[in-house]
Amino acid sequence: MHDTGTGSTGNTAQPSRRTVLAATAGVTAALAAAGPAHAAAPDESRLRALVSRMTLEEKVGQLFVMRVYGHSATAPDQADIDANLKEIGVRTAAELLAKYRVGGIIYFAWAHNTREPHQIADLSNGIQKASLELPRGLPVLISTDQEHGIVARVGKPATLFPGAMAVGAGGSRSDARTLGRIAGAELRAMGIRQDYSPVADVNVNPANPVIGVRSFGADPRAVSALVAAEVAGYQGSGVAATAKHFPGHGDTNVDSHTGFPTITHSRELWEKLDAPPFRAAIAAGIDSIMTAHLMVPALDDSGDPATLSRPILTGILRERLGYDGVVVTDSLGMEGVRSKYGDARVPVLALKAGVDQLLNPPDLDLAWNAVLTAVREGELTEARLDASILRVLRLKSKLGLFRSPYVAQGGVDRTVGTRAHLAAADRIAERTTTLLVNEGRLLPLSRRRHSRVLVVGADPASPSGTTGPPTGVLAGALNDLGFTATALSTGTAPSAATIAKAVAAARDADAVVAATYNVTAGSAQKALVEQLVATGRPVVAVAIRNPYDVAQLPSAPACLAAYSWTDVELRSAARVIAGRVKPRGKLPVPVQRADDPEQVLYPVGYGLSY
Repeated sequence: MHDTGTGSTGNTAQPSRRTVLAATAGVTAALAAAGPAHAAAPDESRLRALVSRMTLEEKVGQLFVMRVYGHSATAPDQADIDANLKEIGVRTAAELLAKYRVGGIIYFAWAHNTREPHQIADLSNGIQKASLELPRGLPVLISTDQEHGIVARVGKPATLFPGAMAVGAGGSRSDARTLGRIAGAELRAMGIRQDYSPVADVNVNPANPVIGVRSFGADPRAVSALVAAEVAGYQGSGVAATAKHFPGHGDTNVDSHTGFPTITHSRELWEKLDAPPFRAAIAAGIDSIMTAHLMVPALDDSGDPATLSRPILTGILRERLGYDGVVVTDSLGMEGVRSKYGDARVPVLALKAGVDQLLNPPDLDLAWNAVLTAVREGELTEARLDASILRVLRLKSKLGLFRSPYVAQGGVDRTVGTRAHLAAADRIAERTTTLLVNEGRLLPLSRRRHSRVLVVGADPASPSGTTGPPTGVLAGALNDLGFTATALSTGTAPSAATIAKAVAAARDADAVVAATYNVTAGSAQKALVEQLVATGRPVVAVAIRNPYDVAQLPSAPACLAAYSWTDVELRSAARVIAGRVKPRGKLPVPVQRADDPEQVLYPVGYGLSY
């Protein structure tokens, strides 16, 4: 998730009008052959004509969405060329498109695709140019995971919003729609037209290691409303939203990246708990839905993951829920989909189940040839491929990629990370911070009585290209608000010596802010907070990931939930601590007692204010 790219981007110039016209000539000619050419998006007959002119190899390629290393489509850094050769057998994105004719490319920070907005726009243009210049070339559907909060591939200076659970704490459909509208406009300006967001999972398991704060909450009605609102915002800005992870990943204690989770919900419970947000997304006109690599025996007792389950993807999603948009797999490199079948079988079985886009297989050559062989040997029909290709082309057409595949640098300047967008993110964040404990009305801190503030705590790596580390961001924000704050990073597992150092520093402070990160019963973070409280200094605990930390910190006189450690959420927490804004967030998930998980300590909807 971390973008380590630095220095010159080696950007290519914005394509000229002549280049654009030449690159799109192949598509234009194909469309004209099917009927009169005009400025509008191709209609169904023209899209079908495009499919009819594809070779089988081109059809197979259209089904794949692939990663590729590098900041440039044609001239990446040598290290990225080496990574591409090792993993994909090509040097560049342009070579990837020429060899496999993939229909989509996914951007990652760790693949050095997302250094900064102008470079991203250039990369997008380079990808489109490389694809459109091929015989029968088609525009590419470029995607990324920009959920905001703890999962975002495009960092500063783009606008970064609070994550889903923070938005759930705010509870505003208008804010969710605004988030989608602004985030979608910025992605589109950079040439990214499919966002793998929002998360539609209902997080009812505090031990969930992979969803957690990526979910809007535990109430299916509230989650449904916010999912629909974000979908409207994204798609109103011309970016395909993607509800994930169908049929629901909110009640698991296994991470499908590294294991194979099982959801034990009955069919009735699934209908009440997991299905509503996906129904709401479909009703909102969602463009794409992502599958989950997990087993739900009540929906399909075959033992297959949902990604490979025809009863789930075709029987339930297509036929029962009436969805006819694009279905994309979660990454095919995840263990949850690889544990039962080999990498050559997975893409074939996913297509047989009803999938349209095969995302990021670990071995593209193996997967691509497996699908090709399955068609040649009759396991898959060419008509089955055509049905998925048409869905993908319809989406590309809807997004305007046939009319206008390129983006302009001026659009980046006008749209990405503008002052108005950044201010909107701050306003939304101010409505999300949740105050759970405030003994003796400790908060807000007084600049007169608590002028010297020590900020200690966990400093996980910045999740989305934000400033970091969290203790430094909190201290900086408090300094900006008139306090004299210093930061002391103690980490997620502070040693006895580190705790002693923090306790000594606390004696020279008027108040202590402790950033906590997923505190458990035996966590050294708990010992840190207890020993800080024992100094007699006022201690404010700020949970910077899951809000369940408060149950493990009964000694802390004040506890806040910030739901993430991105700048925008930490700044909001600082403003609440300083009294510049009143805490307005309400818990979107229940917090159980630490000593008796069957008992609820703080229910959904709980939250104090000043």
